[in-house]
Amino acid sequence: MSRNALLMAYIMVVWFVISFVTNLIGPLMPIVISDFHLSLALAGFLPFSFFLAYGLVSIPAGALVEARGPRLTLLLAFALNLSGCLAISLVPTYRVVIAGLFVIGLGMAMLQVVINPLMRTTGGEAHFAFFSVMAQLVFGAASFVSPLVFAAVMRQPATPARPIVWVELYWAFVAVYVLLLVITWRLKVPRLTLAEDERPGTLAMYRSLIRERPVQLFFLGIIAYVGTEQSLADWMSQFLASYHHFSPTVEGARAVSLFWGLMSVGCLLGLLLLRLFDSRSVLAAAAALAIGCIALALFGSAAASVVAFPAAGFFLSVMWSIVFSLALNSVSRYHGAFSGILCTGILGGAVVPLLVGLIGDRFGLRLAMLTVFATLGYILGIAFWARPLIRNKTVSVRELFNLRKKGSLAGAD
Repeated sequence: MSRNALLMAYIMVVWFVISFVTNLIGPLMPIVISDFHLSLALAGFLPFSFFLAYGLVSIPAGALVEARGPRLTLLLAFALNLSGCLAISLVPTYRVVIAGLFVIGLGMAMLQVVINPLMRTTGGEAHFAFFSVMAQLVFGAASFVSPLVFAAVMRQPATPARPIVWVELYWAFVAVYVLLLVITWRLKVPRLTLAEDERPGTLAMYRSLIRERPVQLFFLGIIAYVGTEQSLADWMSQFLASYHHFSPTVEGARAVSLFWGLMSVGCLLGLLLLRLFDSRSVLAAAAALAIGCIALALFGSAAASVVAFPAAGFFLSVMWSIVFSLALNSVSRYHGAFSGILCTGILGGAVVPLLVGLIGDRFGLRLAMLTVFATLGYILGIAFWARPLIRNKTVSVRELFNLRKKGSLAGAD
């Protein structure tokens, strides 16, 4: 295997680990609530601590990559991940879990900042789109598998020596991160030449950008999207348990798994739709259909709810990429700094699920999850008020068919 092929395989493994560990929080929520006897608000601090770290470190991590290179950034990120997982494994109490998730979140944010430019450098500019889609599929596969592995682990009975069964997963993560640290230490990681949209900006750039109205509005759009995604992933299992008496380790875990799996399928369909239609039209349709699914999930029967929650993931799948691209295409300068500001909007994954928990303690989880209608309503609004300087290029169905046909003939030659 060539060095580049080995490095690309390593990158895909990192994407898998990022997704697997991150998306364990959702199916874990009802179990942690039961194990630690938590209110919904206290449970909401689990995703809050994790995604707060994401928001805080995204911009500094970009500066670290440029100043010290990818290898040191990767090693520091894995060390943070290892520390957080080890703390949770050794002392599985509520406060330690909160602190551990925050530390893991710091490491995850650093990994996401470094892994994209590393993938572009390794695979080459000409193949970056291909490897980006591959990474998205790997990420989606891990998201799908993670809740299922959680469910399998939770089938093991608790014992006096092992009263908290899910801690075994974090012991497994400790082993994974030790292995990744060793591999990264021995691997020859290339220096990166960051693209313009990957470079962190200067303080003056950030000050200039945050005064612009489109920057503020799209920043809120990213907060709204990540808040929606994480609120559904984090609270659907608890909702299904509370209102329809589904098991968090069976139907609940399966629903979260399908949610992420359908997001991956939706991404593939989204690639086709964005070749045929203006991105704002796709965004409007996706937001409207997601709102319909969530209404059915919250107020429909048990059978409808357990299907509608995952189905919402299918329609959410295109939103991140569309909102992000509309944002960058609406501002003519400082795209690297603007990307950093937008990535800080991942804080939405901290704020909105916590807000759902706070409201849920007072008015019940069903009414609390109406918060998601507000965030999706904002995303729907973006489809109407966004005025990008550059629109996505579209073709007719006939042109798309002809392009594919030509590609098939060229491949046959």
